[in-house]
Amino acid sequence: MARLAGSSRLLRAINESAALGHLLERGPLTRGDLRALTRLSKPTTSDVLRRLEEAGLAMVVGRTSGGPGPNADVYAANPNAAYAAAVSVRDTLGSATLPAIAAAVCDLTGTLRARAELHIDPRATDPVDAVTDALAEVCRQAGITLRQLDHVQVAVPGSYDARTDTVHHIDVPGWSRPGLVGELRRRVLKVVDVDNDVNLAAVAERHRGVAAHPDGGAAEGFALLWLGEGIGLAIDLAGTLLRGARQGAGEIGYMPIGLPGPDGRPDFQDLVGAPAVEVLAREHGFVARTGPAAVALAVAAGTPEAEAFLAALAERIAVGLAAVVAVLDPPLVVLAGEVSQAGGEPLRSAVESALNTAGPLRTPISSTGVTDDAALLGALDAALSAVREHLLSGLQF
Repeated sequence: MARLAGSSRLLRAINESAALGHLLERGPLTRGDLRALTRLSKPTTSDVLRRLEEAGLAMVVGRTSGGPGPNADVYAANPNAAYAAAVSVRDTLGSATLPAIAAAVCDLTGTLRARAELHIDPRATDPVDAVTDALAEVCRQAGITLRQLDHVQVAVPGSYDARTDTVHHIDVPGWSRPGLVGELRRRVLKVVDVDNDVNLAAVAERHRGVAAHPDGGAAEGFALLWLGEGIGLAIDLAGTLLRGARQGAGEIGYMPIGLPGPDGRPDFQDLVGAPAVEVLAREHGFVARTGPAAVALAVAAGTPEAEAFLAALAERIAVGLAAVVAVLDPPLVVLAGEVSQAGGEPLRSAVESALNTAGPLRTPISSTGVTDDAALLGALDAALSAVREHLLSGLQF
């Protein structure tokens, strides 16, 4: 991002914002580096850095040595100037091992300070208590207090409607209670944002995965299809997520597949949700306790039966994905979630082949580049971005 600045007294705050922005984006810099980036004069650059130091936003972290010319101070953003936190709420009622809540804290530079996972029974624990306890635990591990947090981002397996302060399309007990997020904000006394977990997985994909490029460029846009216990879709339009009028964009699991029959109208969740994947795998001779485990078993086998199972699963995935591609025509489709990760390259290749057969558009398919908890990491990225933008905008006014 280009961050140019003027040198008049009237532009002092803008100059400070520009300098801090470069320190955050590029890491430690000398005065000379900042002068080149902002095009400020030497005296103005020195004055800007002095004011950032006095405000506790920047600090000297070392000195250059061994090069031509005199040694120079190296400046960096003060990591302790602000903290961002993320909480990921999971639908774990069908799992005996997956923790129900994960939380993480990072400092202003993006360095992870602590991470925790809590095994709780969502049927017996109030959601506000669960999130507050998770934040308290991760802050304790990070050596900070809850009051030092500047922003909290919560990832939920549902969609949040701020107008009614209600989380919709969520199967976690207690989380559909109207006013819940307002209660949470009053409890922690912090800015708390809530977003769909698949949307936040897409944020992680853009920052850390296949939608980000080492040279600093990024994908023009992409659609992320989450294949796990549940099904979800995130639509990234050049870095902006499409959420819909009621924050329900991407709830692709509810998309009807075919006409109603004797047992009702099937939807995409019925076709490719983890339970359906497990049943399909069993029909092909691969028996496991979960859908992702069955896919992993087939991939490891590498037999003709395994290829037939993956091809059948890919055909099902292509049914829904073809509709997405026909409507959005995205530059890239990213396959994410537990089923996608278990399937790896064999499933990705099978889906790409099935999609090419299903319609005329040829859309590149990639497996996710985020192998860790994508929803939690995306929530942390979103919280950190909000903290930084708040600091930078605050300097300008």
